[in-house]
Amino acid sequence: MRFPRMSGVLLHPTSLPGPHGSGDLGAAAYHFVDWLAGAGQKLWQILPLGSIGPGNSPYMSISAFAGNPLLIDLQDLVNRGWLAADELGRSIFPDERIDFTAVIPFRLAMLRKAAAGFFAAGGQGHSEFNDFRAAHARWLDDYSLFMALTGQDASRRWSDWPPALARRQPKVLAAARQAHAEETRFWEFVQWNFFRQWFDLKRYANERGVRIIGDIPIFIAYDSADVWANPQLFHLDDKLRPAVVAGVPPDFFSETGQLWGNPLYRWDRHEEDGYAWWVSRIREATRMTDIVRIDHFRGFAGYWEIPAGATTAVSGRWRPGPGEKLFAAVRDALGRLPIIAEDLGVMTPDVIELRDAFELPGMRVLQFAFADNTENPFLPHNYVHNCVVYTGTHDNDTSLGWFTQAAERERAFVRKYLNTEGREIHWDLIHAASQSVADLALYPLQDVLGLGAEARMNLPGMAEGHWEWRFQWRQVEDWHGVRLREMSAVHGRNGLALPPG
Repeated sequence: MRFPRMSGVLLHPTSLPGPHGSGDLGAAAYHFVDWLAGAGQKLWQILPLGSIGPGNSPYMSISAFAGNPLLIDLQDLVNRGWLAADELGRSIFPDERIDFTAVIPFRLAMLRKAAAGFFAAGGQGHSEFNDFRAAHARWLDDYSLFMALTGQDASRRWSDWPPALARRQPKVLAAARQAHAEETRFWEFVQWNFFRQWFDLKRYANERGVRIIGDIPIFIAYDSADVWANPQLFHLDDKLRPAVVAGVPPDFFSETGQLWGNPLYRWDRHEEDGYAWWVSRIREATRMTDIVRIDHFRGFAGYWEIPAGATTAVSGRWRPGPGEKLFAAVRDALGRLPIIAEDLGVMTPDVIELRDAFELPGMRVLQFAFADNTENPFLPHNYVHNCVVYTGTHDNDTSLGWFTQAAERERAFVRKYLNTEGREIHWDLIHAASQSVADLALYPLQDVLGLGAEARMNLPGMAEGHWEWRFQWRQVEDWHGVRLREMSAVHGRNGLALPPG
């Protein structure tokens, strides 16, 4: 699917400023939309909106459908009278980073107090809450019960629960729902607030000409409501544990590959029911956002299968994915697909054929462009229109951090290619992306602000210590928006006229 020529900024909402330990869907998110619109940007790209998993990664969510409770705007709950303002207290959290060990219990405690206030009050909002429960019952019932059961002993995997519960025997499930009714209702309340706040924000952005690009991880966490509810769709052994797991072979990021550990799909089972789970997942994603980036797209053509229990990804092997059958089923159900294919990593002809068969734009990352020669596909002169160019992604260092650490040969190529001395290398790369023929151009906010390696969001292969970065409004100066707006205008990316003179 071809998109109009546009540009925008990559920033996950958790990286927004705010007084309660992490960015959320509150005032700062609306301010950021206003800033994007003022800067002439038409796109806001985010990371997955689901709950974070091991290592605080948004790519290891406990549900493919539920939203992240940490993103709920607590002030909105105060405004609605469900949470007392003095209960929020003064901020005790750092501004520059997320201290997940402190933020998670604090925010969940506030959500529990708000839930108690909501259910005690009765009346206002209850019909909307019940409508939400009915509309999302297909996934919400399993998710809320899973969360309630997980809370009983968070250290146990669901496969270690009593066998009748792990294997979802109907009578045992019914009894569990009754026994944990209050706790499941809490998690339903949390999701209602997330979705309510998210769609308010999305509507605000769309009304101001800003489209939101979402993100679907190809795989989901083993300890998730989805795997527990649909074990037949995954490669599990007779004890309901992963038989094989996901990852990628040795690559640019790691000499031993990346061992993600997610359970792999039984694609034959998905095909038997017309890929219904995937159709539902993409339908929901396209409802939540305007455009969807699918992470690790190459896994649909062929994926790296690693034996369960392996300590690295080296011992894996390539296995065929569902290919065109999956995307044909999704297209037949949903129509043309507003999807960006994250086609980085090991590219083979079958991946390119699959991407192009459905006219999906692939990705180009400028930080990958200068390591070899002029045939490098990430160099702008090799782009096609139907692609998306990034200066870097959430998995890269910032452009300034990357350039500082690059080999001198690579730095020399950058300077020669971009005709620059490299003093503002982040803006040089933004300019190169903006003026390229790529339909969409996206820049991490860290690059717009010229931040170094201290602002890196993630380092693939490292399980801890990432996803923590936040910015502060004092770092954003008027000229940042003006420069973006004028650059995008002169490159035909925002439909705006340049000011006279």
